[in-house]
Amino acid sequence: MVKVSVMYPNRQGTKFDMAYYINRHIPMVQQLLGSSLKGVSVEHGIAGMGVGSSAPYIATGHLLFDSLDAFRASFGPHAQAIMEDIPKYTNSEPVLQIGEMKL
Repeated sequence: MVKVSVMYPNRQGTKFDMAYYINRHIPMVQQLLGSSLKGVSVEHGIAGMGVGSSAPYIATGHLLFDSLDAFRASFGPHAQAIMEDIPKYTNSEPVLQIGEMKL
């Protein structure tokens, strides 16, 4: 199983419309990626490690796929549409990490 994590850095002046992300962006991604997308989760960052510190990421989206090839095959044809939607909910530039789940 492969997890694609899209992390949105939380810097001063960062704006993030969680309602749009959950109600519009994620459903669009689910529709475009179809059955190759095995699961989705969304986190809203609320704190960092230290007491009173801000979360390093304002939001994180996680997408699950059977393999890296499955992700690439489903995402590639729709990458432009997905990326063009980002400015509609945030001014944060996302950081992407693809990991192979071990546990």
